[in-house]
Amino acid sequence: MTRNLTAEVVIVGAGIAGALTAVGLARKGIDTLIVEAGPRLERAVLQERYAQSPERDLPSGPYPNTAYAPRPKETYPHSYLVQAGPDPFATSYERLVGGTTWHWEATTLRFLPDDFLLRSRFGLAEDWPISYAELEPWYNAAERELGVAGDSTEDLGSPRSAPYPMPAMPLSYLDRQFAIALADSPYHVVTTPAARNTQDYAGRLTCCGSGSCIPLCPTGAKYDAMVHVVMAEKAGARVVPQTVVTGLTSDATGRITALTFKRPDGSEGLVEAKVIVLAAHGLETPKILLMSRGEGHDQGVANSSGQVGRNLMDHPYKVSWALADKPLWPYRGPITLSSIENTRWGDWRRQRPAYRISISNSGWAWPTGAPLSTVEGLIDDGLEGPALAQALRDQVSRQVMLASMTEQLPDPANRVEPDDENRDALGIPRPRVTYRFDAYTKRGMAAAEAAHEEIFDRIGVSKLAHADLIWAGAHIMGTYKMGVDPKTSVVDSSLRSHDHHNLFLLGSGTFPTGAAANPTLTIAALSLRAVDAIAGSLRE
Repeated sequence: MTRNLTAEVVIVGAGIAGALTAVGLARKGIDTLIVEAGPRLERAVLQERYAQSPERDLPSGPYPNTAYAPRPKETYPHSYLVQAGPDPFATSYERLVGGTTWHWEATTLRFLPDDFLLRSRFGLAEDWPISYAELEPWYNAAERELGVAGDSTEDLGSPRSAPYPMPAMPLSYLDRQFAIALADSPYHVVTTPAARNTQDYAGRLTCCGSGSCIPLCPTGAKYDAMVHVVMAEKAGARVVPQTVVTGLTSDATGRITALTFKRPDGSEGLVEAKVIVLAAHGLETPKILLMSRGEGHDQGVANSSGQVGRNLMDHPYKVSWALADKPLWPYRGPITLSSIENTRWGDWRRQRPAYRISISNSGWAWPTGAPLSTVEGLIDDGLEGPALAQALRDQVSRQVMLASMTEQLPDPANRVEPDDENRDALGIPRPRVTYRFDAYTKRGMAAAEAAHEEIFDRIGVSKLAHADLIWAGAHIMGTYKMGVDPKTSVVDSSLRSHDHHNLFLLGSGTFPTGAAANPTLTIAALSLRAVDAIAGSLRE
């Protein structure tokens, strides 16, 4: 069966980039269609799945991993990705309406001005084709759209021209004790800005502090892209789930004429549109481009530079944990409320990367699976009854953890490409990933570990442990980077393909470098900025 669709603009991917862009286009009266590979599920359904999930501690726990739109699993890097490099790329993301923002932490940091000038300032990698000053108004707009709470008086290294839309979340007792202990140290504790309501905002409730931000906010107080999916529909956009894009077609002039897709029932079809926008994630977008081989582009669409799929970056994490000498009472409120950000800037970036330190409110949940693992360990020690309960209270009240998210430089050898020898249930090639950590990144890991030890020493701890494993940030960047020169980049600063003027590519795959800040706010700012260029391309 063939199913054909038409639109003025078709957007592939119903995550934050696609949803924000769809709202902007639909409000301009443009016929906009969003196609999404995965299903559409309501929060109540996901809450029930969360309650029944045996893996509720994993970000992906409540979310379906369908045969027709599979995705990687945190605990098993080989489950969907074909690992071809010396280091496993142990990431995760969701393929469903709303995307990975369903289970993101909601940290909404801006990049630093220096992050856009890595070559000019530090002699590394390359500069962005836009500056912080050019993007700053769009950061303001993104914070308003998502509903960001933060302390506008704190210095996070990124100058602001407008306050946060909402006041910051109050710090927990644990966060305040860290701030007191580090007051006269090189490590400055600040409130972490987050897309989480501290008051009723845009029709969403105030955060109730349930502490399950990952994997699922039960009330919608934490922003997810469903907010803008619904707004886009109200503005006239259409959303078609369970539609897996298999490639793009073009004419002799280089104009992209349509995209092809498959459905779970085996039917196929195409979407004809004047403008095509790919917002399908940092691995799936380059996979689609590289699968679109044909006359005039035998290396894939938008790939005259040969850079599609290359320069894969993440934010590797160094994780450390310990028992505080006195109760600090973690497991209260959101997973993280405060952080140390002044480790992100300095001339030392010439020798080793920037990193930021999150102060965890979730005890040892991430590295050890606590508190369940704590109970199991105490039982193995022979404790039971009141003695077990007392020991559990004592240990859980003193569990502390630090996690440093580290900058990684782009490396053309780190890449994703379609693997024709390994296909999913629809016969679509799975992503083949080649990945390694370089010496620069590892120096950042070592610096973060040393910082953790110094911080814990000031807090007063015992049983200090560092993870041998380098944890993934699941921030997939760089695989279709922006730049001025079409010979060395894939899109321009408006996120338009150098090769095809009616093709736009959104998301963190456009980042030339990854900095040491969570990418979502920058994704949102760039997407909002691209709306006018996309709309203008309809008139060309």
